[in-house]
Amino acid sequence: MSGPMDRVTIVHENFRRRVAEGDFPQGRTPAGPLDDITAASIFRTACITRAMDRTSRKMQAAGQGYYTIGPSGHEGMAAIAAALRPTDPAFLHYRDAAFQLQRAEQVPGQTAAWDMLLSYACSSEDPISGGRHKVLGSKALNIPPQTSTIASHLPKAVGAAYSIGLARKQAPEHKEFADDAIVYCSFGDASVNHSTAQGAFNTAGWTSYQSVPLPLLFVCEDNGIGISTKTPRGWVKASFEHRPGLKYFECDGLDIYQTFQVAQQAAEYVRTRRRPAFLHVRTIRLYGHAGADVALAYLPKNEVEAEEAQDPLLHMVRQLAEAEVLAPAEALAIYDSSADRVERIAAEAVSRPRLGNAQEVMASLVPPRRVCAPTNGPDPQRRQDVFGSDMALMEKPQPMGKLINMALTDLMLEHQEVVMMGEDIGKKGGNYGITQRLSARFGRSRVIDTLLDEQSILGLAIGMAQNGFIPLPEIQFLAYLHNAEDQLRGEAATLPFFSNGQYTNPMVVRISGLGYQKGFGGHFHNDNSIAVLRDIPGLILACPANGRDAAMMLRECVRLAREEQRLVVFLEPIALYPMRDLHEAGDGGWMMSYPEPGERIGMGEVGVHGDGKDLAIITFANGAYLSHQALPILADKGIKARIVDIRWLSPLPALAIAEAVKDCGAALIVDETRRTGGVAEALMALVAEQCDLPHARLTAEDSFIPTGPAYAATMPSRDRIVDAAMQLVRGRA
Repeated sequence: MSGPMDRVTIVHENFRRRVAEGDFPQGRTPAGPLDDITAASIFRTACITRAMDRTSRKMQAAGQGYYTIGPSGHEGMAAIAAALRPTDPAFLHYRDAAFQLQRAEQVPGQTAAWDMLLSYACSSEDPISGGRHKVLGSKALNIPPQTSTIASHLPKAVGAAYSIGLARKQAPEHKEFADDAIVYCSFGDASVNHSTAQGAFNTAGWTSYQSVPLPLLFVCEDNGIGISTKTPRGWVKASFEHRPGLKYFECDGLDIYQTFQVAQQAAEYVRTRRRPAFLHVRTIRLYGHAGADVALAYLPKNEVEAEEAQDPLLHMVRQLAEAEVLAPAEALAIYDSSADRVERIAAEAVSRPRLGNAQEVMASLVPPRRVCAPTNGPDPQRRQDVFGSDMALMEKPQPMGKLINMALTDLMLEHQEVVMMGEDIGKKGGNYGITQRLSARFGRSRVIDTLLDEQSILGLAIGMAQNGFIPLPEIQFLAYLHNAEDQLRGEAATLPFFSNGQYTNPMVVRISGLGYQKGFGGHFHNDNSIAVLRDIPGLILACPANGRDAAMMLRECVRLAREEQRLVVFLEPIALYPMRDLHEAGDGGWMMSYPEPGERIGMGEVGVHGDGKDLAIITFANGAYLSHQALPILADKGIKARIVDIRWLSPLPALAIAEAVKDCGAALIVDETRRTGGVAEALMALVAEQCDLPHARLTAEDSFIPTGPAYAATMPSRDRIVDAAMQLVRGRA
């Protein structure tokens, strides 16, 4: 069986032979608004695209290049780029090299071929990823980087489009997109079936149906196959031609004249109507899916040859000749000179330096700080007007839920770019009343009631963050994050990594979670697993144990997002929202006063309660509450203990924890997450490596949480903490 390079060579030789012989595939006569200069430019881009694909495969075969997904067959996308504006942010399909190369023709001073070949070579001089991956993307061209996405970029495209309308009313300090921009988002026909894509289409239609501005152009590049699985003929059109809220357009990507015309029409519709559209583009795929993939391994040879016979470049040469733009001989000369040029550039690109160590690789995990206008806190009179009667409550101890609500109010007063989104957060005020009155105070455009889809909630936030907003999306329950966790892992966290810090997703994701709810929930509404969050490089995970800390930590989280462009998750312990008492009914021991504006708990600051030296209880959230209950009992038993509330669960504040326990005789780790994959595993390693003292852990069992009287049976309790502490201290003695 022939290998992938055999088909590359066959297509190349067939093109040169057929152009020389005037043997072109049949197709439409060129017609439409595409002018001669632009038509010739599109063809040159197509030739460079083809040459770069061939060259990148040679680089890979020689060990000088790395994984690639080829654009051959999709060269007609250059016509769509020509029909749009370079100020239109573009979230690209991984086959859209032609789009990026053509857009570079619209922006003076760009060296797109050189830049992209550096990416193919994984050179550290690659201007978009710094050598971390072969990606399409360019800050100068308004193309955020995309890697091997399977529709994960669609939800953020919806969010970006929504942000344009909101920014026209309320411009954030670091606005990126032009007021008249439209968002472009392309993908393959196989990806339209992914649940993430379907959620994005539904959200766009749902939003448009309510006449909310959403300037978004979806573009499906339909080559009829996903890796080796064929798309049923006619499926894409049948699915989208009459979809509510989405205007349908279609064109043949092998016909650059028609493609340019229809793309112009679709873009004009989206730009003037501020409504989403779906452009269905017929393409073909040459050479197989990616890299060393061999199409003949799963497709009959006659089908492969029939596809190759429809080479888009042959169609372009025919049309350009018919339009008297270029004679076939001139077109062939451009093709050959493009190949020579790309070979010369590639020879230089593979000689450029590459990343050499972990420090270099990880340098972009944490985005660069950005300069923000100074703030002096919320305006006092405006604050008085907004809070109203709640001002009096600030002087009295309140439960955590109320203090978080006050902190959110202050943050939205102080920072106009802060926007909240989530299910039921508006009129209802959220499941637990945490966002009560915020919609009335700040309006529906800043407190957005979303549809019930976690991927769309996080996608909305990610897209808005790329236009300068500071989103505070809410996930109602921790277990439901798993419906959308890839939006954090595959999109939000990786964007600065793959863009060398040029693109970021600053936000604070609020999640209600953990266990100990009485009489409600079960495993969906009480979830004590946070492993998926702690496993994401660059993500900050904060978790308060009391209301005062919650308010001050939330302020720090917003500062981290606003000034340091960080992705932050603020995990709120559900069971502690309404908690008033500590030891007995009516004692009010777990209510706190609201901190003054400006008071914050810095990232990595731990809370130390008590000064006992016999034992340090290292814990967080509900564990801290239960440990406070255990303290007096331990004191009665002659054990003087302190509580170290770590507060920040990722990255762990290792130095602060070690400092807080260094003068203690032993350390007990109390962790309400599961024994396997829980926080205690990292804490045990930390204490073992950095602290010379006996230690033990008390964790939750490796179990889901039940509803009913046994709601807390699998997790630490006050009495279990006491027993574990006694055993550790006595064992040491």
